[in-house]
Amino acid sequence: MSDWTAFGRVDADGTVYVKTAEGERVVGSWQAGAPEEGLAHFARRFADLVTEVDLTEARLNSGAADAGHSLTTIRRIRASLAEAHVVGDIDALAARLDKLAAVAEEKAGEARAAKDAARAEALARKTALVEEAEKLAAESTGWKTAGDRLKEILDEWKTIRGVDKKTDGELWKRFAAARDGFTRRRGAHFASLDQQRKQAQTVKEELVAEAEKLKDSTEWAATANQLKDLMNQWKAAPRASKEAEQKLWERFRAAQDAFFSRRSEVFSARDNEQRANLERKQALLAEAEALDVEGDPKGAQAKLREIQAQWHEAGRVPREAAAGLERRLRAVDDKVREVMDSAWRRTTPQDNPLLAQMRAQVAEAEDRLARAQAAGDSRRIKEAEQALASKRQFLQLAEQAG
Repeated sequence: MSDWTAFGRVDADGTVYVKTAEGERVVGSWQAGAPEEGLAHFARRFADLVTEVDLTEARLNSGAADAGHSLTTIRRIRASLAEAHVVGDIDALAARLDKLAAVAEEKAGEARAAKDAARAEALARKTALVEEAEKLAAESTGWKTAGDRLKEILDEWKTIRGVDKKTDGELWKRFAAARDGFTRRRGAHFASLDQQRKQAQTVKEELVAEAEKLKDSTEWAATANQLKDLMNQWKAAPRASKEAEQKLWERFRAAQDAFFSRRSEVFSARDNEQRANLERKQALLAEAEALDVEGDPKGAQAKLREIQAQWHEAGRVPREAAAGLERRLRAVDDKVREVMDSAWRRTTPQDNPLLAQMRAQVAEAEDRLARAQAAGDSRRIKEAEQALASKRQFLQLAEQAG
């Protein structure tokens, strides 16, 4: 501690004085003992002031104290020095306090600016949150995402401090109104969606009923097209509730599967039959193409007629193979007719054995048609009619040529 007693004196009657740049002033009276003890007493009081200033300065510099509070303390001590009952270097302490006041004022200004900036930032953040909430409430149709975001906005809102009470209340009213508006709009949407789903369920129940009516049909092409059309209508229709949609879809799909499974079985059996027919016709064609038309035209003609009869009885073959087979068989038939035409020119019609044979074949074809008609087999009737028409045409041409 400095010897603050050097800045004071005690006169003969015990009056204590402190020395300042403006002169001496009375700070008290000492009657209890020696003058030195009185000066020491008043010097300790001055030391207490210095200690308080030291603490205030340390806390101000460390940032532990509020600069505004520190400034108030500094100004209080500075104002008390003019009448303080102390002995010490009052002028030096006053100068020190003036410097500290300037520092405290600067720090208090910075603190106010920071507080104002924080308040402005808090206001900006809450305003931005309110505007986002209002936009979600007015525009968003992502109901879950928007609802979750509004909850996040509320949580973030609670962490923001510093906005004045009046402004904060006004912003809160806007946020609450936006949240309530979103809740109402979401409720109206789902109410409308429930109504749409009920209507969609009615539509899809009708589609299911139509599909189930068609599942046993044997009109393969027409029914397949109808089921495809029903599928397109299903896809275009709105969705029913999740549970109803799944159950209806299972029924709809089951009806389709039932029809197409039966069709596949029928088509598979038909394909197997046609493949067997194809093998039979290929064998007949090989036999026809191996005929010795030049060496034995009559024998070749007779054998070809037998082959042609078996050919028609063999039935349908796969579409992609039919044209080629028919073309090759016609080529054999053309070759036989060409060779036989030459023979006709050398014989009279009455003596022409080929014409007789062709007439016999026409008669045979007529008998075959009669048998098919008696059996009521529409496929065989059609094929027999075609064969008979072909043989009659050949006979007519042969007779004209003769």
